[in-house]
Amino acid sequence: MIELKTPAEIERMRQAGRVVAELLEALSAMLKPGLRTKDLDEAARAFIKSHGAKPAFLGYRGFPACVCVSVNEEVVHGIPGDRQLRAGDLVSLDAGAVVEGFYADAAVTRWVGSVPAASQRLVETTRQALEEGIAQAVEGKRLADISQAVQRVIESAGFGIVREFVGHGIGRALHEDPPIPNFVPVGVNPRLRAGMVLAIEPMVTMGRHEVEVLSDGWTAVTKDRSLAAHWEHTVAVTSRAPDILTQLPDA
Repeated sequence: MIELKTPAEIERMRQAGRVVAELLEALSAMLKPGLRTKDLDEAARAFIKSHGAKPAFLGYRGFPACVCVSVNEEVVHGIPGDRQLRAGDLVSLDAGAVVEGFYADAAVTRWVGSVPAASQRLVETTRQALEEGIAQAVEGKRLADISQAVQRVIESAGFGIVREFVGHGIGRALHEDPPIPNFVPVGVNPRLRAGMVLAIEPMVTMGRHEVEVLSDGWTAVTKDRSLAAHWEHTVAVTSRAPDILTQLPDA
């Protein structure tokens, strides 16, 4: 069942989204060779608390950190630890916050130092796929319009689309209906309505699309160990234009 949010509820999600957007900016500015991924998590804990929010990920189904930090072949759900970043790494930062019982969720992929043009193209294509998907998030469209727009950008660039993980509805819980595949789904295809709030998140690989979860039970990596990128925004559907809740006002 897809829950529609009231304008007041969407404003609370916007407050959470502002925290997430500012956090991702702050964490991105920290990236440098030698930084431990757990340094990012420690900074995130302090940042979220100082902004009067709660971390959405900490303790979720047992997840042990406030942010997911996924490096290179790690697609999503990387657990921060003692790993040190190196020049040339791709780093996906995924964060969520809760304000007055409402969630927001977003992700970015950055690189450390200089990286090959192919790596930059992977990151930028994933970001473009997110933007094209968001553009479809208006009342009257269908869910598959989002999926099709994302898929078109990724496949036209020759990259792989992760199928095991998808976007999702969001609101009073981190994950709500509907699931939002990054490829055209078969079956249920609801029409979008004002008040729906969606976490749209392309997950893209340099090689094949298959992934596997490591022994920590969380970190998903590409089976062929090719590079991966991940971008995400929380978006409210309106009758006019998509309302991105996890974007800074001047972005």
